[in-house]
Amino acid sequence: MTTGFRILKRERAAPASIVAEFAKLPVANVSDSMSRMTAAGPTLRPMHTSGGMAGVALTIKARPGDNLMLHKAIDMAQPGDVIVMDAGGDTTNALFGEMMLAYAIKRGVAGLVLNGAIRDSDAMKEVNHPVFAAGVTHRGPYKDGPGEINVPIAIDGMVVHPGDIIIGDGDGVLCVPLDEAEDILKKAQAKLAAETAQMQAIAEGKNDRSWVDAALIKLGCALPEN
Repeated sequence: MTTGFRILKRERAAPASIVAEFAKLPVANVSDSMSRMTAAGPTLRPMHTSGGMAGVALTIKARPGDNLMLHKAIDMAQPGDVIVMDAGGDTTNALFGEMMLAYAIKRGVAGLVLNGAIRDSDAMKEVNHPVFAAGVTHRGPYKDGPGEINVPIAIDGMVVHPGDIIIGDGDGVLCVPLDEAEDILKKAQAKLAAETAQMQAIAEGKNDRSWVDAALIKLGCALPEN
C-alpha cells in the first residue's frame, strides 16, 4: 500500500440517529459546547443559497487542484455522507462543479466540504444543496492524483477522522469527533435551550444584564457613578 496514494475502507460511522439530532442545532451552539477550540477556518463558506448540513465524514486528502480522488469518493459515498476534502486550500483550480454536484445528489451525499475551489457557482446557488468551499474559479481541475480516501485529515487545525460527524450552516463548518459526540450533543442541546429562554426574556423585557457591570468591576474597569 502506497502512503499518499491509497483508498481505505471506513471502519466506523456515526449512527444516523445522532446525526439527525445534530442537524437540529446551530453550529455555533455546538462550537461553544466544544470550548470554542475547533473550526474549519473562516475561508470555508457556503456556496449554496441557504440551509444547514449534517452527515458522516468521508474524507479525502488530495493534491491541490486535482479532483481524481473526489470523483472516486462520490462513487464510494453512502447516503447521508458528507465528503470532506483537504486540497491544501488552493483556489487556483476548481475541484467541483455542476455535473459532479448532480451526481453527488443522486448518490445521496448530504453535503460537501472542499478546502479548495468550486466552479459553476450560479448553479450551486440554484440547486441549493450544501456545499462549502474556500473559493470560486472557472479554471478546471487535473485528474492525475495522488491522494488518499478515508484517512485522517486536517483543515485549518480541525482534525477529521472518517466516520466523524460534520455539520455546517451560515457560520461555517465543524467536525464533531465520533467518540465524544453524545457528550457534546447533550451540552449543545442544553446551550440551545438556554439561549431560547434568553431570547424569550429579551422579547418580554426581562433580560438580566447585571453580568456586564459585574464582569467590568471584576476586571478593574472604572465605571461612572450613578
